[in-house]
Amino acid sequence: MIRPAHTAQELEQLFSQRIAVLDGAMGSMIQTYPLGEADFRGARFQAHGKDLKGNNDLLCLTRPDIIEEIHGRYFAAGADMVETNTFSSTSIAQADYELSHIVTELNAAAVQCARRAAVAAEAATPGRRCFVAGAIGPLNRTLSMSPDVNRPDYRAVNWDEVVASYAEQVRAMLGAGVDVLLVETIFDTLNAKAALFAIDSCFEELGVRVPVMVSVTITDASGRTLSGQTITAFYHSIRHARPFSVGINCALGAKDMRPYLQELSAVAECHVTCYPNAGLPNAFGGYDETPADMARQVSDFARQGWVNMVGGCCGSTPEHIAAIADSVRAFARRAAQPPSHTLRLSGLEPLLVP
Repeated sequence: MIRPAHTAQELEQLFSQRIAVLDGAMGSMIQTYPLGEADFRGARFQAHGKDLKGNNDLLCLTRPDIIEEIHGRYFAAGADMVETNTFSSTSIAQADYELSHIVTELNAAAVQCARRAAVAAEAATPGRRCFVAGAIGPLNRTLSMSPDVNRPDYRAVNWDEVVASYAEQVRAMLGAGVDVLLVETIFDTLNAKAALFAIDSCFEELGVRVPVMVSVTITDASGRTLSGQTITAFYHSIRHARPFSVGINCALGAKDMRPYLQELSAVAECHVTCYPNAGLPNAFGGYDETPADMARQVSDFARQGWVNMVGGCCGSTPEHIAAIADSVRAFARRAAQPPSHTLRLSGLEPLLVP
């Protein structure tokens, strides 16, 4: 199913009216359910030769009830958009489980789970519009860096392989009817550029386009991506794709994300999104920020006029999203920066040529 062309218009209308709300974490929510190996295998994969527990995307096929329930809880909390449970639904990522051959089916099932939840939420509140974003993760292989410190020239994948893997995922998502494509948690800009190239190729191949959202992750206090770029240099690197939005998610909590979001808001000629973790992980790998804590910090971003959409990443729950949605309601959306005709280049640092 391919969504009608007016979906993009509806999304633009939402963003023009107020600060929109994205959902929260999927992985940490799945962990709140008492799931064992049998849940991940279901009936279909009982004899599969690899352990499957932890392959959260597979639950779209084996326990779709849980995935749909999580989506529904986020919509009930006030989210305008939920992300499909497809962070690792590429042939490259699923190769670890020897399940690369089911990627098309996996993505279609994930979109269907989210769409059922969206339809139910719309039915519960007539006139409401709920959007489904196809989540496209960063891969567990990188084009910019070698996995072997003794062989800096080595790459575990090449450009064509990454493009092909992303294109397979994108085709399945578009065919299943996503409203938006969200390339997220980007730590390697070259991987992201491969994803954007694959998306544009699929648009031309299928004769359909949907809005494309892009979200990068700043890995530490250096203010750079894992592959070394500053936030402005990253924006320069993907600006040519004319994304619907660009933003920051994951890695840092809202407090530590603040200066980088401010920097991005000052240069982005499109909408800006922000969905931080519920603080930094504690010694046990958990997240300690309460819904009130997180809402207070995210609402400050709205107060400053830096955001068009807010949500949560690792550790966030429907309760966090409800608090965030309520906290930003009083603030106006961010106005995009005017288009610039300055030549903008980037390596690890940005370069502007007057």
